[in-house]
Amino acid sequence: MNRIEDHTLISLNPATGEEVGRLPITPVDQIPAIVERARKAQVGWAQMSLQDRADAIRPFGPALAAAAEEVGTLLTREMGKPLPQGIGEARGCGESIDRTLDGMIAALTPEPMEDANISSTMVFDPLGVCAGITPWNFPMSMPHWTVMPALMAGNSVILKPSEKTPLVAQAYADLLMSFLPEDVLQVMHGDGEQGKALVDADVNLIAFTGSRATGAHILESAGSSLKRVILELGGKDPLIVLDDADIEAAAQFAAANSFRNAGQVCVSTERIYVQSQVADAFRDRLVELAKEVKVGDGCDEGIEVGPMIDGGQKAHVEKQLAGAVSDGAQVAFKSEDLGGNYHPLTVLDGCQEEMEIIREETFGPIACLMQVEDDAEAVVRANNTPYGLGASIFGSSERAHQIARQMTAGMVGINKGCGGASGTPWVGARQSGYGFHSGRDGHRQFAQLRVISEMQPEAP
Repeated sequence: MNRIEDHTLISLNPATGEEVGRLPITPVDQIPAIVERARKAQVGWAQMSLQDRADAIRPFGPALAAAAEEVGTLLTREMGKPLPQGIGEARGCGESIDRTLDGMIAALTPEPMEDANISSTMVFDPLGVCAGITPWNFPMSMPHWTVMPALMAGNSVILKPSEKTPLVAQAYADLLMSFLPEDVLQVMHGDGEQGKALVDADVNLIAFTGSRATGAHILESAGSSLKRVILELGGKDPLIVLDDADIEAAAQFAAANSFRNAGQVCVSTERIYVQSQVADAFRDRLVELAKEVKVGDGCDEGIEVGPMIDGGQKAHVEKQLAGAVSDGAQVAFKSEDLGGNYHPLTVLDGCQEEMEIIREETFGPIACLMQVEDDAEAVVRANNTPYGLGASIFGSSERAHQIARQMTAGMVGINKGCGGASGTPWVGARQSGYGFHSGRDGHRQFAQLRVISEMQPEAP
C-alpha cells in the first residue's frame, strides 16, 4: 500500500514493495485557489472554436504514443499489470487520438431542428470547471476518458487521480498540459480528504469513476448545489452460459474476464450462472485454462496476471473467499500462492446467492460458479443485484437476444464481453452508473445543452 509521509505520497510497486516515486499532497486549503485559476483559464479556452480546441490537443496523441514504452513501464511498476498491458494502455490512448477527437467534434457540433413554424439549434456549450476523480485500475485510460471530453466541451479540468497511482496520472497530465493554455488542466493529489474538498468546491461538473459507496457520497454532496454529476461505479457482472453455448468459447471468455488485471476491472466477470446440462464440462475446461495463466511481477516476460494493487485489496478478496468456503462453496482450483500482494487465481464452485462473494463487488481473480436449470432462473438470479454495469450471455443468438432484453445491466454482450461498437456509450444501470461516458451521447454529458430557437420566416 502506498504511504503518506510528511504531506507526500510515496508510490510503491505492488509486485516488489519498492518505492517508484513520490509527489506532494495538495493542501486542502489550496483547492479554492486551484478552482479559481481553472475558472479564469476556462474563459479563453471556451472562446476557442471546437475545431481549434481539437487542433490544440491533437499533437498530444503522437507525443503520448512515442512515450508509450516509458510511461507504460511506469504504469506497470506503479499499478502491477503486465508490461504489454501497461504499454498498450498508454499507446492506445495516444494512437486513438484522431478518432477520439473527431468523434467529439461530431458529438458537440450544433445540431439544427425545425418544424413548420420554428427553427431551432441545439448547441453544446461548456459547463465551466470539471472535477475529474479517477481510479487506479486503469490509471491512464480513466483520466483520458474523463479529461478529453471535458476539454473538448470547452471546460477547464481539475484532475484528482487515485492516490494509489499518482505518478502515471501526473506523467499523462504533464505531457498533455504542454499542449494546453496554462491552468486549463491542473492536477491535484491526495486521498479522500482532497477528493471531498474538490467535490465541495465551486466546480460545475464532477466526473467520478470508482466505488458505489463513494459515488453515493459524491451524489449526496453535490445535490445541495445541484452540480452536474457523472458516476461510473462498480459492478457485479454476471455471465450466463446456456446449454447450447460453445463451451470452449464461454470458458475462454470466463478465464480471461475473471482473471484479467487480477480481477480488478469494473466489468470483470464476478458471477457465472451455468445451465446444469453443461456445468461439469464448463467447470473442467475453466480449471484447465486457469492452470495455464502465468502470474507474477508484471515487469517479467510472459506474465499474464500481476499482483493486486495493495494488501488492503488482497485482504478484501481473501475475506470474501474464506466466507464463501465456510458457507459451503468448493474450491475447484487455486493457483500457487506467491505471497505479498499476489492472490491465487481461484475457481469457486457451488456458490450461493446469500454469500458475500456473490452479493458484493470482489475486484479480485475469483471465478464464482453456480448452476441454474433454465433460462428463466438464469435471468432472475443474474438480475438479483443492486449493480447493473455489464453482463454476458453465451448461447445461440436468438435465444441469447431474448434473454439480453430481460437483463437489468446497462450493457450486454452476446458471445462476447459487454463493450459495444465504436461510437456506442458506456452505460451503467441501477447503482452502477449515473449518467454515462463515451459515444455521442456520453460526450454531450460534459456540455450544457442549450436550445436556441426563432420563428421560421414566412413564405413570400
